[in-house]
Amino acid sequence: MTSLTSLTVGGGCAAKYSAARLQTLLEGFVPVEAENLLVGLAPADDAAVYKLDDDRAIVFTLDFFPPLVDDPAAFGRIAATNALNDVFAMGGSPLLALSIAAFPEELPTEVLAAVFGAAAEQVQAAGALLAGGHTIRDVEPKYGLAVVGTVHPNGIWTKSTARPGDALYLTKPVGTGLVLAAKGDVTDAVAWMTTLNKEAADLLRPFEPHAVTDVTGFGLFGHAHEMAERSGVRIVIDAVPPLGAALEHARAGVRTGGDPRNREFAPVDADGVPEELLALGYDAQTAGGLLVALPADKSLSLEAEFRARDLFLARIGSVEDGSGVAVTAREPG
Repeated sequence: MTSLTSLTVGGGCAAKYSAARLQTLLEGFVPVEAENLLVGLAPADDAAVYKLDDDRAIVFTLDFFPPLVDDPAAFGRIAATNALNDVFAMGGSPLLALSIAAFPEELPTEVLAAVFGAAAEQVQAAGALLAGGHTIRDVEPKYGLAVVGTVHPNGIWTKSTARPGDALYLTKPVGTGLVLAAKGDVTDAVAWMTTLNKEAADLLRPFEPHAVTDVTGFGLFGHAHEMAERSGVRIVIDAVPPLGAALEHARAGVRTGGDPRNREFAPVDADGVPEELLALGYDAQTAGGLLVALPADKSLSLEAEFRARDLFLARIGSVEDGSGVAVTAREPG
């Protein structure tokens, strides 16, 4: 079998441009002035949202990256999941997707067919259609999707509206980057990276969360930092739930290239926090879970709903007055 990861220097969301450099780059752009552009670059979020009428808005996003696993079907499914999850993170439902693909011409046709086929299956599982795309030649493989979805204009979730008193939840454990970097058994990591956030979003919707984002390349702490900064609040994280052997790998010194970039972007107050928990929180995730801030008085009902569906849900902290992110965890949550 062709080793896809041997053709790249870094795959998955760890290949993202660093958050700090991206922030500097976007400072040079003038936000578009448009009455119906509900979410654009001021501030940027997980996807753009454009209002069509009083009842409908379109959600638009794109995401692609180099391979992080060797199996072509798993790569296609992971890449599709990661892009589709941006729509779920905005409170929307995917409608249509197009492939964004770059592959060496020397790769066997069946490898590309496996990537595209698995992606199409995942798009269908999300309730959408894969309707085409664009493919170019490149020495480093890359794949992803441009996705269009729909959302009610009054039902948009953003990362900039967390409120003091909210409880903070996470719908997947963290550590995919550490597990992949350790080059051992990646079965659990692949299972989580191919889990759509659709069911979690459907359960969340009736609870009207105040703020939502999905955890990807900037790590749990990086995305919490964005939520805190844009909402004008302080986020306190008292639990970091590890995926499989991720914590063990962190203790053994395994790190990814995204770790130092995420630490630079999102400094946290973390006196006395074990280094392995910091590594877990800064680990770049691919197709990670939803980070959710919602009124604390809805917590018990939310937890009961997730338990009833046998879905992962971890209460990891709270939202307070102030600014920045504080980590108080001493043991894995």
